[in-house]
Amino acid sequence: MTRIHRPFRARRRRFALRSSRTVALGSALVIALTACSGSASQSGGAGKRKAPNAPVWRTDPHSVAALGDSITVGFDACTVLSDCPQVSWATGTDPKVDSLARRLVKHPATHSWNLARTGALMRDLPDQVTAAADRRPELVTVLMGANDACRRDARSMTPTAAFRADFARSLKYLRRALPRTQVYVAAVPDLLRLWSEGRKNPLGKQVWKLGICGSMLRDPDDLTKAAQDRRTEVRGRVMAYNTALAEVCGADPLCRFDKSVFDYRFTGRQLSTWDWFHPGTGGQKELAELAFRAITRPGRSA
Repeated sequence: MTRIHRPFRARRRRFALRSSRTVALGSALVIALTACSGSASQSGGAGKRKAPNAPVWRTDPHSVAALGDSITVGFDACTVLSDCPQVSWATGTDPKVDSLARRLVKHPATHSWNLARTGALMRDLPDQVTAAADRRPELVTVLMGANDACRRDARSMTPTAAFRADFARSLKYLRRALPRTQVYVAAVPDLLRLWSEGRKNPLGKQVWKLGICGSMLRDPDDLTKAAQDRRTEVRGRVMAYNTALAEVCGADPLCRFDKSVFDYRFTGRQLSTWDWFHPGTGGQKELAELAFRAITRPGRSA
């Protein structure tokens, strides 16, 4: 009986030893997990916000691709009915404008591209994004939407839902093709202020009769309720466009929307002396300054 009993007690001691170690390890693991959980809850989720791989906005991009419409190619800024990209706010070479590319890029002649097109609508942005993706810029600028509101009449303006869908599709493709590229989106300018400032010039009003932005600028001296309601409708559409741009851009951590372009209190001195509609050289310079401030603002993307 003794020979049988001793091995049995030995096996029980070995089993008890293993069980004690398991309990001790398990207890330590529970304590560690509890401590981690308590720490995370006390920090209010700060650990997630400080994730080391979260995208951070860089204030010194080394290349720029500009997308947009006639504003970005400097239409009517130098001569009548002509593009003048050398004074573009985004990629121009004229030192009087001191474009974004001149301020940010060490070699702007080879590391900046103006892909904007006069007359472009938001529905044309996907094609411009495709062209930009081929060049792999570190920063893409977008200033587009004025033509969607500046139609023959208010009924012809691009619906806000379509405007939003085209912009969202463009940004989605850009992000898929260039996951690390930053995007600066300028607000659509205030067309009502354009009317109120430009109409002060008699020659400008004569030029507008040729059909420039009929939805807003037609009959500039008509102050009847119907005319005022029309202009208010156009301004409301522009504001809806800007809301769509801000919301879509805001969902992307490497996209910054700049409302200051809509809020800027420009005067006739910033308008083209050829059409009193597009920015002149002075207006292009102001756009470059607004964009530079927004892009070089430190911190995470808005």
